[in-house]
Amino acid sequence: MTPPLSQPSIPTHTPSALGTALDWPDAKKNAQQVREWGIKQLLEIWNKAKGKERDAMLWGDEVEYLVVTYTQDDPKVRLSLRQAEILTALAASPELAEGGGGVPELQDDHGADAAAANGDEPAAKRRRVASNDPGASNGASAAGSAKPTLPLRRRIAKDHMRPDEYPITLTTFPRIGCPGDFTAPHYPPSGPRLRSQFVPDEIANPHIRFPTLAANIRWRRGRKVQVNVPVFHDRDTPIPWKDPTVNRDLHLWPEDEDVRTGGAAPDDFIHMDAMAFGMGSCCLQITFQAKNITEGRKMYDQLSPLGPIMLALTAATPIYKGFLAATDVRWNQISRAVDDRTPEELGERPLENDRWRITKSRFASNSTYISTDPRLRPEYMDPNLVVDEDIKAQLLEGGMDDLLATHFAHLFIRDPIVIFQEDLEELDLNKTDHFENLQSTNWQHMRFKPPPADNSIGWRVEFRPMEIQVTDFENAAFSVFMVLVTRAILSFDLNFYIPITRVDENMERAHAVDAVLKERFCFRRNPFPARRARGLNGEGEASSRPGSRPGSRAPSRAPSRPATPVGAVEDEYTEMTVDEIINGCHDDGFPGLIPIVESYLDSVNVDVQIRFSLIPTFASSASNNRVNTHLPFCNKVSEHEDAVDCVPSTDATGF
Repeated sequence: MTPPLSQPSIPTHTPSALGTALDWPDAKKNAQQVREWGIKQLLEIWNKAKGKERDAMLWGDEVEYLVVTYTQDDPKVRLSLRQAEILTALAASPELAEGGGGVPELQDDHGADAAAANGDEPAAKRRRVASNDPGASNGASAAGSAKPTLPLRRRIAKDHMRPDEYPITLTTFPRIGCPGDFTAPHYPPSGPRLRSQFVPDEIANPHIRFPTLAANIRWRRGRKVQVNVPVFHDRDTPIPWKDPTVNRDLHLWPEDEDVRTGGAAPDDFIHMDAMAFGMGSCCLQITFQAKNITEGRKMYDQLSPLGPIMLALTAATPIYKGFLAATDVRWNQISRAVDDRTPEELGERPLENDRWRITKSRFASNSTYISTDPRLRPEYMDPNLVVDEDIKAQLLEGGMDDLLATHFAHLFIRDPIVIFQEDLEELDLNKTDHFENLQSTNWQHMRFKPPPADNSIGWRVEFRPMEIQVTDFENAAFSVFMVLVTRAILSFDLNFYIPITRVDENMERAHAVDAVLKERFCFRRNPFPARRARGLNGEGEASSRPGSRPGSRAPSRAPSRPATPVGAVEDEYTEMTVDEIINGCHDDGFPGLIPIVESYLDSVNVDVQIRFSLIPTFASSASNNRVNTHLPFCNKVSEHEDAVDCVPSTDATGF
C-alpha cells in the first residue's frame, strides 16, 4: 500500500528504463519467468547477507498524507490530485538538496492524492535509536526525536503546495466516491482503467505502474474489485438499506453487469468498486533494522501478534463514500481493493486452470512465523498454508532453512501483476527487481525485508497495521511506543507467540465498532522466558519480571536459552481487552505492555517527554480516558444538520 522505508512498494525504474508495461494476458505468460528470476535474486541476497552482523539498530517512521483543497471563499473540502506535481517540486527544490541528508524524503504512493514522508535521512530513510546492545542508554532518548520531526516534515510538504492545499493525516478522504464534485480538479468517473462507477481514472498516480496495477488486478480476477463495507444502522436507517449511489442502469463496461446480476452490491453494505478505495488510504508504518538476520526474524515473529492490537488501538476509519460504516479500521477494505484472486482461487469454482485455492488476499495478515527461536512450536503454524513446493525446494537446495524457505515459497504463490517487457531480456543478479516484484506486492501486516543487492543496509522488519492519526503528537506517541516495545522484546527476551490462526481472528475482531473498548483479543498469558538468573551470591534465584511492580528491576541478562515449551497450546493464551493488554490484567496476571516498557525505561536514560507525555497518551488510548480518532468523525456525521441516514448531503464539508 505504501512505500516502505528503503524499498518502494512496487520496484521502481528510472525514467529511461521504465519500458513497456504488459497488459495482463502478456504478463500472465511471463509470470513464471519473473518468479524463477526472483528466486535466483533472493538466493543471491541470502548467500551474500546471511552472515551479516552488528548492523546498528535503526528505525524509521513513514507518515502518509492526503492533500486537500480548501479556501474561506469556497469552504467545501476537495481531494487534490496534484500529488505528482508536488513531489516533482520537492525533488527539484534547491533548498532541500542543500540539506545534505538531514531532510525528510517524500515518495510516490499509489494514489494521486497521497504523499508519504519518511523521516530523517533521505539516502537510507532511517533514524538511529540504539546500538546493537538492546539496553544501550541512548535508545529511549533517541526515540524522542520523532515528535519534533513530524511537524517539520508537514511544514516542508506544505511549503511546496499551493496556498489552498493542505497535507492532512486521515486514513481515507471521507467523501471519495460520493456523487458530484469531490476532487480538484474534477473528472467524471468510469474511465477505461478503473471502470469505476464512483471515481475517475485520474485519481490514480499518473506513473504508468499504478494504472497498470489497477487494470491488471481487475483483469486477472475477471471482474472489478468488490469493496463492500457494512453500513452503520442507526434508528433511522432502513432495513434493508440499499446504497443509493450505485447506478444499476449503467452500461459503459461489461463489468457494470455485476451490480445487477453478480451480487457485487449487496443490501446493507456500502459498495465500492476500485483499487483507489483501498490503496488511496494512509497509514503509519515503522521499519526496524536488526543487528543480524536472527534478530530480525525474532522481531518479525514477536511483533506479529501485536498487529491486530495496534490496529484496533489506532482505529480511524469510520466513514466510506460519505456513509458511516459498521467498522472502524481500513484493513479489510484495502485487502478487498487489491484482491486479484480468481473464482477458482476463491473456492467459488472447482480448480481447473489455477494451481490452488488461496484463502487470503495478497493484502492480509501474516501467514507464517520464521524465527529460529526454540519456543516456536509447530502448533503455532497454519496447518493449511499454501506454498509453491518447487520454489521451496529451490530455496532449500540453495541453503536456506525450512522456515524461511516456507515463508518465501508462500509469498511466491502469487503472480507478479506489473511486468515491464524490457526487464525480461536479461537476469541481473546485482539487482532485486524481480524478487521485489513479488515481495513488495504481498502486503501483509508484517514484512521481512532482506538487504538490498549491494548489501549496504541490514535485515529489516516492517510493522504495517497502524492507522494514521490526525495529529503529529499522536503519530509520534504510537511510533515511539512501538520502538520501545521492540527494545523491550529484545532486552527481556519476551514471548508473544500464539497460533497464527488466532492472529487472523484478532485482525477480524479489530474491525468491530469500538473494538478498542469492547472486543476481546487472544493474547499470550505469560510473555516472560522460563529461566533463572544467577544471584550476586552465585546461587540461582528467580529473576524479577519486568512490569511486575513499580520500580521493579529489569531481569538479569545472564546468557541462557529459553526452555522448549511443553503443555497444551490453548493454555498459553486467553482473551483480553486492549486495555488489559496495554495497561495490565490483574485477574490473569498479565502485567501489560506499558508496565513492561516502563521497566525497560528504568534501565536506560530516558527523555522526560517520553516518560511523562507520550507514554501516558498511549496508555489513555486503551483505557477510554482519551477520545480515539474514529469517534469525533462519527459524532460529526451523526450531528450534522444535513445528515440523513448517517450520511451528509453531497455539499456538506464534513470537516
